[in-house]
Amino acid sequence: MKLVSFLTSDGEASFGLLVEQDVVDVGKRLGGKARSLRGALEAGLLDNIRAFEKERPDYRLGDLSLLPPIPEPPKLVMIGLNYRSHQEELRVPVPKNPMMIGRFANSQIGHGEPIIRPSNSEALDFEGELAVVIGQSARNIPRQQALNAVLGYACYMDGTIRDFQNHTSQVTPAKSFPGTGAFGPWIVTRDEIADPDKLNLETRINGEVMQRASTSDMIWGVADLVAYLSTCLALQPGDVICTGTPAGVGWTRKPPRWLKRGDRVEVEITGIGTLMNPVEDEA
Repeated sequence: MKLVSFLTSDGEASFGLLVEQDVVDVGKRLGGKARSLRGALEAGLLDNIRAFEKERPDYRLGDLSLLPPIPEPPKLVMIGLNYRSHQEELRVPVPKNPMMIGRFANSQIGHGEPIIRPSNSEALDFEGELAVVIGQSARNIPRQQALNAVLGYACYMDGTIRDFQNHTSQVTPAKSFPGTGAFGPWIVTRDEIADPDKLNLETRINGEVMQRASTSDMIWGVADLVAYLSTCLALQPGDVICTGTPAGVGWTRKPPRWLKRGDRVEVEITGIGTLMNPVEDEA
């Protein structure tokens, strides 16, 4: 299944199933049971959602404004230095354990919405990533069972303000500027992805390839990350884990390649789709 969250032309928020280029409004059909995808997951309604796959669509995809698939995740965890190629280009040691970085939910935007370059920095960088969405609660889950806790996968553009990253040893401020975390366009459920550690990821700016890698280059795969994070966090439905970025980010280039107004950023992952966002300056 492909799961989307959206706004209708009337400005009403809901979620549903993407069937080719049409959308079945599941939120409307569930009524009071759940009006958001996160709420449906928390209520254990995934099988109810599947039951609507054959129903008559309500909208054309192009008539909707897409929201982040989980607009308000309980937790949004970014993983740093998780690609060997990225670790090598930075010439830093491999971390002994996954590096957890927090991002706040209200920094997110959906597919097609503008990425916002802040007025107090020109150092807005791009990081294409595979996002993992948790579908059920998990605490101290063994690695062999970790994928059972996963709902599915999406694309993520983890925009990072590099000068703020160097303000302190903590990276969170650089990751939570408004309009810098693009998430989507939809979630592809786990049953449609044979192996999340064997996907091709590509980040493009104005059509030019900036990052190209396989998720097989990750130091810690998806199951490793879910299992590890469950040892220190109580993972819950709707949590999002962004699994790190490969080599090719803007600040390693000479000169640095920062995002600017008018750029078009795309993150494409095989089996999932392409997340696209233009860049605008903060008003």
